[in-house]
Amino acid sequence: MTLKERHKEILEILDLNGSTSVSQLAARFQVSEMTIRRDLVILEKQGFLQRIHGGAVSNRGRSYEPPFIIRQVKKIDEKRRIGEAAAALVNIGESLILDVGTTTLEMAKHLIKKHNITVITPSLHIINLLLEQPGIRLIVPGGIIRKGELSLVGNLTERTFQDFFVDKLFLGVGAIDTQVGLTEFNLEDAEVKKAMLRSAKEIIVLADSSKFGQVAFASICPLRMVNRIITDRYLEPSIFEELRSQKIEVILV
Repeated sequence: MTLKERHKEILEILDLNGSTSVSQLAARFQVSEMTIRRDLVILEKQGFLQRIHGGAVSNRGRSYEPPFIIRQVKKIDEKRRIGEAAAALVNIGESLILDVGTTTLEMAKHLIKKHNITVITPSLHIINLLLEQPGIRLIVPGGIIRKGELSLVGNLTERTFQDFFVDKLFLGVGAIDTQVGLTEFNLEDAEVKKAMLRSAKEIIVLADSSKFGQVAFASICPLRMVNRIITDRYLEPSIFEELRSQKIEVILV
């Protein structure tokens, strides 16, 4: 098992249980307690946990964002279907903003064979994926890199989006509540998303069903600003009907 894989599993254990001990982790991974302590120091510095005597506890709260490496493998089949459905909405000659996130990354994988489209994205994961694609004009905003997420944030990123007007924004979110609207874990990410919203003719939210009925830390926008939502078929029927009553087109995959 690699260091990255071990860190990923430690975070999954914390996400599930809220706490863990050094001795339990050492037994699970068959490594020394000193190795586990070093792992916990690294993960604490990255803001993923808080060390306590003999172990660690999760930092989870409304501002807690599950790490990208964990989110990337959760509900992966649903995210792939959502990404494919989203890419099918892209037409030749269109300009797009692709938000950061694991679901928009799945969408980007289906854009590789598209031709004559323009993509603006603050996601370094998506930038690396689309960098060499001949049919895609790729525009990269400036900004400060969020380590771990590999996203661009800050005033420079926000100002970049003020200079463009695109056909479609494919937006990722931390949580969706039918009354509160769209929310995000990180304030800086939320501010970039608000700048994106002002630049787009059509706003399409990509979110698996686990995001619904939840509220995260920072507000993005009310639901009335959204044109479409693409999600998976496990969405609760009551939430589906509430979204439809708010005149939002919901695509289930």
